[in-house]
Amino acid sequence: MTIDRAVRVLGWVPKLERGICLEYCNLILIFSLSSTGIIIVMEKFKKKYFRKVVALPQDHGSWVFILMPLFIGFFAGKNFSTASIYLVMAALAAFFIRQPATVAVKAYAGRRSRTDLPVARFWILVYGTIALVMLVGLMLRGFAYVLYLAIPGIAIFAWHLYLVSNRDERKQAGLEVVASGALALAAPAALWVADGGYSAQGWVLWLLVWFQSAASIIHAYMRLNHRTQAQIPARAEKIRLGKRALMYTSFNFVLSLTLGVIGLLPRFIFIPFLLQFGETLWWAFNPDIKAKSKAVGFRQLAISTLFTILFIIFREI
Repeated sequence: MTIDRAVRVLGWVPKLERGICLEYCNLILIFSLSSTGIIIVMEKFKKKYFRKVVALPQDHGSWVFILMPLFIGFFAGKNFSTASIYLVMAALAAFFIRQPATVAVKAYAGRRSRTDLPVARFWILVYGTIALVMLVGLMLRGFAYVLYLAIPGIAIFAWHLYLVSNRDERKQAGLEVVASGALALAAPAALWVADGGYSAQGWVLWLLVWFQSAASIIHAYMRLNHRTQAQIPARAEKIRLGKRALMYTSFNFVLSLTLGVIGLLPRFIFIPFLLQFGETLWWAFNPDIKAKSKAVGFRQLAISTLFTILFIIFREI
């Protein structure tokens, strides 16, 4: 039944009111059709561009390497302002852009379908625009010097994409350690933005955060190497597999303890590093050869989160 016929059925309705009714019915019909069209377009857009595997980092444990420095820096500066929001948004956008950029390089290198390129370009544009706008905001607030910290990050990111194009990015522990150092620069950036200016203390935070991140990466490689063992290895093999991770975590613990004793660092700052050393010591001599990679990643995330909380607490004592 058409709208005109429906209105004519209401013969008892006066002519003027009938015209108004017809007008309203037409408006309702137009609105309904428009809403349906918008919903259909949005569904198609969502299906085409909102693909998690392209838009978001897939290595869940990596989030901590950008969030930890930011939290530590802001708590050290004891202030959170509009400029702080600019920095957080810029840092997260720069972190997120790695995934679509990697997908795009893989597509160009023939490692993924070229149908992924439009989606990757879309998210590169989105994250790039957000980062650019936030960086402009920082510059207008007088924090242009913070942008220099992005230079090593850009260089390392370019090297990562080069390795991706050559199918050589996997199991690059050395590159990941260096990359974690670039991400750790978010700590001094957060401190300086929170403090409102440059402070040499920012470089101390950077080194401590970088050392922890590096040790965490090497620890994760140790745990993943345990999964390749057919059976629980002998003691000598356990030491061989865990030697590098034990060296990293024990170095961090001894260094933080020593510098705390002589007064160059807060006295109890060694406690979060002791947590990490204890975690590595336990798994080095109690390897879980059946551990799932996701379980290893989430445990590392939990330990790094606890480290961050303890670091913030004991830095103030």
